[in-house]
Amino acid sequence: MTDKIVVLCTCGSAEEAERISGGLVEAKLAACANIVPGLTSVYRWKGALERSSEWLLIIKSRRALFPRLRAEIEKLHSYEVPEIIALDIIDGAAAYLGWIDRETA
Repeated sequence: MTDKIVVLCTCGSAEEAERISGGLVEAKLAACANIVPGLTSVYRWKGALERSSEWLLIIKSRRALFPRLRAEIEKLHSYEVPEIIALDIIDGAAAYLGWIDRETA
């Protein structure tokens, strides 16, 4: 088990995805954030079935930074309840994991 995490976050626009990912990397809360366009999310919100086009952020960081990373996403995000889910990185290439360390605060 490593101390590295992948954080998933959906955004309502390409501009929002760019703003959040850039802010996280600039603040050294994330080493990298991939923006994946073209998602359709289906969910229930306030009693109604919804469908939305979204952009997925795949954010690489460290577990110790998650509270600050989560707070920054919540500050920058337009959603009332943004998706912010952290998944453990069990293992990975040593060089890549080291790069995450060097690129985060």
